Amino acid sequence: MKRLFSRNNLIILAAIALLYIVVQILLVRGVLRTFHEVNLITICINIIMAVSLNLITGFTGQFSLGHAGFMAVGAYWSAVMTVKWGFFFPVSILCGSLLAAVLGVLIGLPTLRLKGDYLAIATLGFSEVIRVILLNTRSVGGAAGLFGIPRLIGWTLGFFAAVVAVVVIRNLLWSSYGRACISVREDEVAAELMGIDIANYKVLAFSVGAFFAGLGGGIYAHYFYGLQPTTFSFMKSIEYLVMVVLGGMGSITGSILAAVVLTVINVLLQRFSEIRMILYALLLIMIMIFRPQGLMGSREAGPEFFRKWGRRSGHGSA
Repeated sequence: MKRLFSRNNLIILAAIALLYIVVQILLVRGVLRTFHEVNLITICINIIMAVSLNLITGFTGQFSLGHAGFMAVGAYWSAVMTVKWGFFFPVSILCGSLLAAVLGVLIGLPTLRLKGDYLAIATLGFSEVIRVILLNTRSVGGAAGLFGIPRLIGWTLGFFAAVVAVVVIRNLLWSSYGRACISVREDEVAAELMGIDIANYKVLAFSVGAFFAGLGGGIYAHYFYGLQPTTFSFMKSIEYLVMVVLGGMGSITGSILAAVVLTVINVLLQRFSEIRMILYALLLIMIMIFRPQGLMGSREAGPEFFRKWGRRSGHGSA
């Protein structure tokens, strides 16, 4: 209990509450309009997706390209439960997330012995199978998509979901389970010699990461009215992988920062629609040339981090 209410945790909690209150006031007063709210929700979804993928790829060392598939499962299943079966939407989103987690276990088990590129290809294949099934399933709209989903989520629920995802994954990584996942990333042979069940922890990472990817999909479905299989293509998984790499493999703070930065960059480049992807790619290349370890490396932001950064800046100015 003392650790839960430590000074650092209270500072972080106060910062989160302040951020929510400021944004809420700006929305209520009309300073931030619908356009801004859409981008705020997109940032929340991207944070959930990037942090959950970082658990699989950054902390456990499993190179996955199937995150868009898990997101699609959560989005479509929750939307069908809400629109066609009349379930209360929190139940729908929870069931969609749980189904994605089950699929995370099913994809995790047969790919335990795969590493690197081979695992990436296997998870990419899974994601494409999901997309093709959705394309050919008439009951969910097929290629035309599923529309008429009520907007049941706003800034408050989107922000709350992002905070819950970050807190749960952060606490998991600080537990003995998280340390075991990190040991699997560092050296599987050494971890196994220390008595760590590598298979269980790989499946744990896949299932938890998939659960929150499904959560991100459920939020997407219940805010943006409609779903199309093309939304959850190979490029969607690459987009989230870029966030993880840009923020720093093994840094939750880095994933959050990269999700915000890349979402804002995408918005700013919309006016240059003809060359937007070229500028986007060039910017990423420049960042990775000058900061290959990512924005945060493997570090986390906190009071101690800012004190060190302040001392370093002071020495530099002196």
